[in-house]
Amino acid sequence: MSPDSPVPHQHKAYGPTSVRCAIITLSDSRTRAEDASGHWIQEELIRAGHEVLGYELIPDDPVRLRALVAAALDDPRLEVILTTGGTGISSRDGTVEVLEGFVHKRLDGFGELFRLLSYQEIGSAAMLSRAMAGLDFRGRLLVALPGSPHAVRLAMEKLILPELGHILGQARR
Repeated sequence: MSPDSPVPHQHKAYGPTSVRCAIITLSDSRTRAEDASGHWIQEELIRAGHEVLGYELIPDDPVRLRALVAAALDDPRLEVILTTGGTGISSRDGTVEVLEGFVHKRLDGFGELFRLLSYQEIGSAAMLSRAMAGLDFRGRLLVALPGSPHAVRLAMEKLILPELGHILGQARR
């Protein structure tokens, strides 16, 4: 089925055009002023008509991230949590494990497509990314992106922004 076929467009028509998001950057070395990835996500979400309810930058600390995500998910307005950083394989990278603890339904295709697109740009090093996405039991989207500004831009432009409303629309059905 081509992307121009009526069925995908028909499904997308049922999704919201504006969603409420939170952004969490994990970094042991960046300050808020230096967080190009987190700021870019925020700017692009707003430009696309979405609302950013919160933005945090914390160290690569799974305990702190778990508490922050749990607190964010207590906000009934929140529909999406986007994290950047902590998706690699170093000993400090724990974002994926934390978010998986909140995920009820995995969106395996997100990670698969992200790594395919990354492979086309950076080659076999793309396999080191554990970028992932999933839905919690209330249908809210949780996404773990790498910290690299280039990787964030790739994921946002090619995958997240084009499908954000569609994903949430389908999750609410």
